[in-house]
Amino acid sequence: MALSVLGGAVVLAATSPSTPASTVPDVDVTPGVVGFIAIAAVAVITILLILDMTRRIRRTRYRAEIRARLEAEERGELPEDDRDGV
Repeated sequence: MALSVLGGAVVLAATSPSTPASTVPDVDVTPGVVGFIAIAAVAVITILLILDMTRRIRRTRYRAEIRARLEAEERGELPEDDRDGV
């Protein structure tokens, strides 16, 4: 019984089809120079957008701080260390 199972496995292994060879050359399916340029452009644009966003957030925060100081100054609630204007 075990011999017939092993014999069947050997026959199946010998007759199983191997993976077919690729008919398309690898050069035709790679992104190539165009793909590299596209990814590089996306990376550069992303970096520029992050820098711009950081600059805008910083500017907004500084404007809010200045607005709060001006409002506190109008109410006369400016802390002692800020009264000299520095």
